[in-house]
Amino acid sequence: MKLIMCDRPIQVNIRDNSDIKYIDLSSLKIANCTGCFGCWTRTPGKCVMRDDATRVYPYIAASDTVLYVSRVKYGGYDSVMKRMLERAIPVQQAFIRIFKNETHHVQRAVVPKRATIVAYGDIDAEERALFEKLVARNASNMSFESHEVVFTPEAELDDCVKKIVERWNG
Repeated sequence: MKLIMCDRPIQVNIRDNSDIKYIDLSSLKIANCTGCFGCWTRTPGKCVMRDDATRVYPYIAASDTVLYVSRVKYGGYDSVMKRMLERAIPVQQAFIRIFKNETHHVQRAVVPKRATIVAYGDIDAEERALFEKLVARNASNMSFESHEVVFTPEAELDDCVKKIVERWNG
């Protein structure tokens, strides 16, 4: 399965019979993670808060190809994308593993992924470098087999996403 997760609506043509799931996070009700770790202790693998995030993170876990689209703010993901990625902690276990001489959480039935992160907005060189470093760190934690960051102006965002989806469809 392929997942497109965006922080705002985009115009993308997805065939009815495709294995692509499109999620516009801006249209969902997703609360901030409270850091209660209930998804590890009280209800392992499930967030104790019952909102739209509980429908999204299973798609993150099951997808082998992901496209995250986010405005870059202060060198990081925009708030709606950041909130969703933080709420996806139930796809990890409380247990720690050593991966490339670093400690990381053990994944809970997470499919390894090829990831593309499309970053848009008015991004200067310093923010760009910081965002690339953030994505690389996330890649270690999120079972990314590979990842790429694509920077694009907001005016060209829909075209950029369309080109990536066309590449998926071959």
